[in-house]
Amino acid sequence: MKDEIVAMLNAGPLDVSRLKPLLSGMNTVDMAEIFENLSREEKITLFRLLPKAAAAEVFAYMESGGQQIIVEALTDAEISEIMNHLFVDDAVDFIEEMPANVVNRVLRNVLPEKRKIINQVLQYPENSAGSLMTTEYVDLREDLTVREAFAIIRKTGLNKETIYTCYVMRRDRTLAGAVSAKTLLLAQHEERIGDIMDANVIFAYTTDDQEASAGLFKRYGFLSLPVVDKEKRLVGIITVDDIVEVIEEENTEDFEKMNALRPSDEPYLKTSIMKLAKNRIVWLLVLMLSATITGGIIAQFENALAILPVLVAFIPMLMDTGGNAGSQSSTLIIRGMALGEIGIRDCIRVLWREIRIGALCGLALGSVNFIRIYVMNGKNLPLACVVTASLFFTIMTAKSVGCILPIIAKRFNIDPAIMAAPLITTIVDAASLIIYFSIAKALFQL
Repeated sequence: MKDEIVAMLNAGPLDVSRLKPLLSGMNTVDMAEIFENLSREEKITLFRLLPKAAAAEVFAYMESGGQQIIVEALTDAEISEIMNHLFVDDAVDFIEEMPANVVNRVLRNVLPEKRKIINQVLQYPENSAGSLMTTEYVDLREDLTVREAFAIIRKTGLNKETIYTCYVMRRDRTLAGAVSAKTLLLAQHEERIGDIMDANVIFAYTTDDQEASAGLFKRYGFLSLPVVDKEKRLVGIITVDDIVEVIEEENTEDFEKMNALRPSDEPYLKTSIMKLAKNRIVWLLVLMLSATITGGIIAQFENALAILPVLVAFIPMLMDTGGNAGSQSSTLIIRGMALGEIGIRDCIRVLWREIRIGALCGLALGSVNFIRIYVMNGKNLPLACVVTASLFFTIMTAKSVGCILPIIAKRFNIDPAIMAAPLITTIVDAASLIIYFSIAKALFQL
C-alpha cells in the first residue's frame, strides 16, 4: 500500500478520490515514513488529505524537519486542532526540536490548560524522567468499586495514552498503587479498588535520569511507569514507546563515545559535513597529542634500538595486540555497567577476573609468538624470549587497564564510555613500549 501511494505521488497530478481511501486504511507509522522523501509541497498536500482522526498521530511520528514544514503551512485553527490532539509527551518532543518563532506560534494555539502542562514538563531537566512523561493516564481512587472504575475508564480512556494500567491515588494525590486492566476484568464488580490493587508499585521521581527509568522497564517488563514528585504525588507516566527511543539514544551515545566521537542527536545523512567534522576533530586532536607520549618513550630508548635494530620490527605487533586486548575488556565492562550487571563494588572482583583472563590469553598468544619468532629469526632464543615476555605482560596490563578505567570513571561520575577503545589504546601503547624496552635492556644488557 505504501509503495502504491508513493507511485501515485510520483506519477503527477494526484487522484484524490483514489488516494484518500488508501490513506484511511494505512498504519499511521507507515504514513509518517512516506513524508520523509517528499518535497515541501508534496508534504503539505498529502498532510491535508489525511483523515482528521489520524492526522495528529501521523504528525507525532514525523521527523522534526517535516513537522516544521507542516506547521508553517497550517492555519492557526489547524495548528490548534493538531496540538490539542497530541499527547503531552509527543507535544513536548515536537516543541523541543522547533525554533523559537515556531514554538511561540504553536503555544499560542494550544488550550490554556494543556499549554500549562506542556510548560511544566519543559521545565524538568533534560534527559530526566519528568521530561519523558505524559500526563494522559487513568487515575482511580481507592474507595471506588470495580464497576465505578470501568465507568471512569469508558468516559476518559479515549483521550489517555494507555488504559492497560490504571494508577490509584489517595485524596492528597500521592501514589497508592496500580491496577491492571486484567485485574479489573477478572474482579467482581462490587470489589473495592483498594482491595485488588498492587500497593507495592514501582515508580520513578521526576528528577531521575532517563537511563535509570529505562532500567526499570527492562527489569520489570513494564508497559508504563508512574512518575512522582518529591512528595510522591503522581504527576505523570512514561510509556514503553518513549523508553525504546531512550534506549536507542543511550546506546548510540555510548557507541559514539567509545569510538572517539562527540555524540550527535541528528541522523548521519541529515547532519552537515561541518558538524560531522567538528564532532570528530576534538577527539582526534586529543588522541594525536597523547600519541606523542609513545614517540617520547621510543626516543628514550634510541640507543637500545641503534644497537639492536631488530627490536623495531615487533613494536607494531605489541602495541596493536595490547590495544585490542584492552578494548575487549573495556567494551565488556562498559556494556555490563550499562546493563547494571557490574557496579563500583565489583571493582576488585572484575580486576582479578581480567588478570586471570589476561594470563590465559598471554600464554596462548605468547606460545604461538615464541615459535614464530624463534623459527623466523634464525633460532634467536633471547629475542624470542624478550618479545614473548613483553607480549605476555602487555596483555596482562591491557586487560587490567581496560577493566579498571571505566569503573574508576563511574566512581567519579564520568561517563565510562569515554574510557573506551581510543583512550585505553593510547595508555596501553605507552605501557607496552615501557615493558618491551625494559625487558630488552635487562636481557640484552643494553
